[in-house]
Amino acid sequence: QVQLVESGGGLVQPGGSLRLSCAASGSIFSINIMGWYRQAPGKERELVAGVDSVGSTNYADSVKCRFTISRDNAKKTVYLQMNSAKPEDTAVYYCHAKGIFDGGRSYYQHFDSWGQGTQVTVSS
Repeated sequence: QVQLVESGGGLVQPGGSLRLSCAASGSIFSINIMGWYRQAPGKERELVAGVDSVGSTNYADSVKCRFTISRDNAKKTVYLQMNSAKPEDTAVYYCHAKGIFDGGRSYYQHFDSWGQGTQVTVSS
């Protein structure tokens, strides 16, 4: 019903930059929260950054001052600008969104959707 498609992952050298994008599609009435999570091998999935509908953001301590999350409400897209990348940033990055889905005929329901993930590797 609501699909999230990520792009922009790949290989980046330590200290380099990468920009991830995630576009939402479907019969979306509104998106409250959009965010990025990551999961490294052998570790649990963790929140990287989130942004709400009015632009308030929150970040994991490990990425503060290096990563910036932003969203374009008109395009239903969230971005993650990754600067000063470190090897420990290597992980699969997942897009996440929560909001309200328009099922038609004034039928609305909450959705909580995940993207398929995109690999980010920080290595020389």
